[in-house]
Parts: sequence; C-alpha cells; structure tokens
Amino acid sequence: MSDLFQRIQDRAKALESDTARFLMDMVRVPAFSGKEKEVCQVIKAEMEQAGFDEVRIDGLGNVIGRIGNGPRVIAFDAHIDTVYPGDMSLWDFDPFTPKIEDGQVWGRGTVDQEGGMASMVAAGKIIKEFGLNDQFTILFTGTVMEEDCDGLCWKYIIHEEKIRPELVVITEPTNMNIYRGHRGRMEMQVKVKGLSCHGSAPERGDNAIYKISRVALEIEKLHERLATDAFLGKGSICVSQVFFTGPSQCAVPDSATLSVDRRLTWGETKESAVAELKDAAARAGYPEAEVTILEYAEPAYTGLVYPMEKYYPTWVLAEDSPWLADATAAYEQVLGKQPLVDKWTFSTNGIAIAGLEGIPCIGLGPGNEVLAHFPNEHCPIEHLSQAAAFYAAFVARLNGKA
Repeated sequence: MSDLFQRIQDRAKALESDTARFLMDMVRVPAFSGKEKEVCQVIKAEMEQAGFDEVRIDGLGNVIGRIGNGPRVIAFDAHIDTVYPGDMSLWDFDPFTPKIEDGQVWGRGTVDQEGGMASMVAAGKIIKEFGLNDQFTILFTGTVMEEDCDGLCWKYIIHEEKIRPELVVITEPTNMNIYRGHRGRMEMQVKVKGLSCHGSAPERGDNAIYKISRVALEIEKLHERLATDAFLGKGSICVSQVFFTGPSQCAVPDSATLSVDRRLTWGETKESAVAELKDAAARAGYPEAEVTILEYAEPAYTGLVYPMEKYYPTWVLAEDSPWLADATAAYEQVLGKQPLVDKWTFSTNGIAIAGLEGIPCIGLGPGNEVLAHFPNEHCPIEHLSQAAAFYAAFVARLNGKA
C-alpha cells in the first residue's frame, strides 16, 4: 500500500467514532419519505462543519454538498429517507434511539441508508484535508423520497437543477463489495369489471373477485416463464395487493383490481412487461382487463409535487468499464484486498441515473443489504470507515494522485 492510501485509511479510521456519531444523529430524527426536512438540516449542518465548499437544499428538498470546482462533475449519492419501523414488537429497542453495541451502530436507517451518508461526509473531510481533488466538481447528494419512488430525486436533479455528472457512486448497502447494477422494476395494476347484484342471488351478477382471482393464478404461472440473465438473475412478478368495489358487504362486487410488483431482468422492457400481463389476463379469460402503470405524485416536504411514472429501468455497468477498473484498483489500494463485484437484489436511484438517463453508476456502501427494512437494523462501525476510505481513495485515483 502506498503512503497516500495508508494515510487515507488511517484518517478514515481516526474519524470512525465521529462518523458513527453523525450516523446516530441522523437516526434520532425519523425521516420517512416526504418528511425528511429535519434530517436534511442535520446533514446540511454536518457538511458545513466538515468544510464543504457549498451546501444547499434544492426545490425538492435534496441536500447537495459540493467540494471543488473542476470542469468535470462526479457525484456520491445517499438517499436519506427511511422506511417506517413496522411492528414494534419485533424490535429489541427503540429504532430511533440508536446505540453502539458489538461493534455495530443499531437503529432504523443505519443500513438503508444513512450509513452511506455518514461515510460520504467523512470522505469529504479526507478529500479536503489531503487535497485529493483538483479536477472535479464533486457533489455529495442526500436525496429524498427514494423509498417511495426510487430515482425521482435524481430525475429532479438532472432535469430541474441541470446537473449531469459523468459518474454517480451509489452508497446503498453492498456489504462493502462493489456493485455494478440491478434489476429494474414496475408497479402495475390489473382491473376487471363485474356486475353487482344482491348477494342472496349471486347468479344474477358477475363477481369481479372471482374473475380477478383467476387472473392472479395466471400471474403466478407467468412468474415461472419470465426471462433469466446470467448476471442479474431472473425476472419476477407477484401480486402484492387486492382491491374491490361493490355496493355493500351483501352484494356481488362490481370491480376488482390487483397491484403487481414486477422485477425486470436484462432485456425486459416496460412494453414487454405490460404485454405479458395483458396476456396473463387473456389466458384467464378476460382480454378486456385494464392494465395500467401507476404514477407517483406525492408532495415532497417542500410542498413540490414532481410526478413520475412507476417504471424503474434495469441498469448494468459494463464489466470492462474504465470506471469499474478505477474503482477496483482504488479498493485494492486502500483496503488491501480484491473486491467482490456483484449486484443489488433491490432497486436504487440508479434506475433514473443509469436506467433512464444513461449516466454510469457504480455502488459501494456500508452495511449488509439483507438488513434493509429489517427489524433491529444495524451497521458495522468498521464498514463506515472502510467506505469513507474507499470514496476518498477513488477520488484520489480519478485525480491521478496515485
């Protein structure tokens, strides 16, 4: 390991307790989608204290910190909203009263994904202290509403803020591996109509729940036929919610709707997924069934409504990408081992950055993906310093410092 990378590693380790402290500061402030205002203020203050060149909050509510003013632009991204804690009986402690125990920081959001934000700010300190950047404008984005609508925040940043980086490093949890893509996803609904009548004589009507149940069974069969990719794995589909309408509890329902979670592997598209769902309804005997892609149109904490279709494309960074080569080299130089290069199971803001906009993305983040949305969520403190060291080393390498 060169002297510079040893110094980066040592400094990240020295900052470890402060990085954990900042993570706990964020966890103490519940930050659900559309309700991130207070945690954004915590992050903004931390970036300012760390000596970032500029820190601001955009119209959607994203925190954007800047280091450097070079002609080239790269970004590090962490979404800073979290899911709700769910059934509190599954937690051994208050999820918003973080603690350090067994070498881990415990609390909601430690893995998904405020840990990434904590490591990013630590990396910013190291980049500033060691003068690692002179070629780039480096943006550190704390993005909102990802849990409700992945990529919406970056759709806003790209189209309204007019920011288009060469590369975005996604700091979602990777268990300290390097990730280069994931399956896409869609949120769709299938609706069938029936004919209501009194429940005492159901033969007079046309029961929409019976009809949608047959569609659901065809969707179950569709899952088995979906395509598989050698890297990303198999596409998937599942029925996630069921709705109906009808005059009363004593009546035959006159409509029924299924919500569907669809995961898209490489080569599957919005059009192919809609066609397959329509075919499943036709196989059930209802070619007239209505298939729709849902739209997200909820207000941000700033009050802004910025609609987005709930189609989140698949993306993959090529194995021979120079960005991946540089990331792998920086990882080896600062962490002293070869990384596992893999993929996420879940979805990230990369669906908009890479999937919709074609901007290369690469991922590395503290914490294990399997603990995302999980009770008793916890992130290794060691991961926080390792991630910070990697981010700083990657910047150093891109600037030709080693």
